[in-house]
Amino acid sequence: MGIQAARATLAAAAKVVLSVSLGVWATASQADEFGECVADLQRQALQAGVAESVVNDTLAKVEYLPRIIELDRRQPEFTRSFANYFNRRVTEKRVAQGRELLQTHRALLTKLSQLYGVPPQYLLAFWGLETNFGGYMGKVAILDSLATLACDPRRSKFFTAELFEALRLTQLPGIKTPMQGSWAGAVGHTQFMPSNYRRYAIDGDSDGQKDLWGSIPDALASGANFLDQLGWERGVRWGREVSLPEKFDYAVLGLKNKRPLSQWRAMGVRTATGAAIPKVDIEAALLVPAGHRGPAFLVYDNFGVIMRWNRSEFYALSVGHLADRINGAGKLQRPPPTDQPPLARATITKLQERLNAAGFESGKPDGILGSGTRRAIRDFQQARKLVADGYPRAKVFNALEISLDSAEE
Repeated sequence: MGIQAARATLAAAAKVVLSVSLGVWATASQADEFGECVADLQRQALQAGVAESVVNDTLAKVEYLPRIIELDRRQPEFTRSFANYFNRRVTEKRVAQGRELLQTHRALLTKLSQLYGVPPQYLLAFWGLETNFGGYMGKVAILDSLATLACDPRRSKFFTAELFEALRLTQLPGIKTPMQGSWAGAVGHTQFMPSNYRRYAIDGDSDGQKDLWGSIPDALASGANFLDQLGWERGVRWGREVSLPEKFDYAVLGLKNKRPLSQWRAMGVRTATGAAIPKVDIEAALLVPAGHRGPAFLVYDNFGVIMRWNRSEFYALSVGHLADRINGAGKLQRPPPTDQPPLARATITKLQERLNAAGFESGKPDGILGSGTRRAIRDFQQARKLVADGYPRAKVFNALEISLDSAEE
């Protein structure tokens, strides 16, 4: 082999090694870009007070994980229909397991309820949705995933802060490294982000450590403390399924349209079984996550607390209903329709762009079907004399000349 050929072979091998070490970058220039980002993160970490030994021994060795970026762009809260999301999470198997665990951990859950005001069924619902009651807590290297997301422009500031908190976690007693968890950096039975781990973790079994991976008492106590600190209101449920009268005015939908229960009663809203809404002096908002063909929910202040754990209405509705089921309630009276396809984020982005161009302000196009976009859809539907429930059905896309593309499952 000639000298030039040997050099070419060595260069190719070096590129392969570099690609593998950085999580299979497509090109050496991309590897250089991540390396520069990590070097900058090291400087920032030192300025933020992270121990130099941790920065040099840990942060300097993080790897890029391209799969993390793909998962970030395909979060199920953004791409799946309500029926698809809800039915995969509130299952009969999960309900049965939750009821069994309610008995197994009755003493602990009762104690936590007395201390923090959070009823047992809610702690179990969070536990069930986050990790299937500890069945799967994630196997991604947390520092690698957080570094990857910190070097991505979409939410760099947020994930940089979480990366630094994760680095600080490695210095706490009982924390086993390398830490593993979800692709987004959440860890343990209840999937706490590193900042929440450091702020709200509790030593529930009094062994001198706060171990959210290996200790169920620590995990459940930490979840109860977190919800309490977020403002959980004692003695009030999350919300309830309701029934709406015919020709209901859907202009009152949305979390920003709270009103007293007395007003909802006056508008003809009743419980899902047709009974009168309880005469309780609290405010509620009305949600129809699958449009007028699906279930309707009145949600209270504790629903907002659930959403501070995870900023998804689908997630919060699933937690609330799973908690009710674990506590003995039955299925939804009006299940969500299963014929509504998931929507690609690119399709939602185009919908937002067309709504904005038509004068129906949906906010910055981001591919997320949030409250602002639903409000713009309602206004558009009302202007076109359609059922103004804020749900993006085919008539809306057709009117805006958008072809429907289903999101990948």
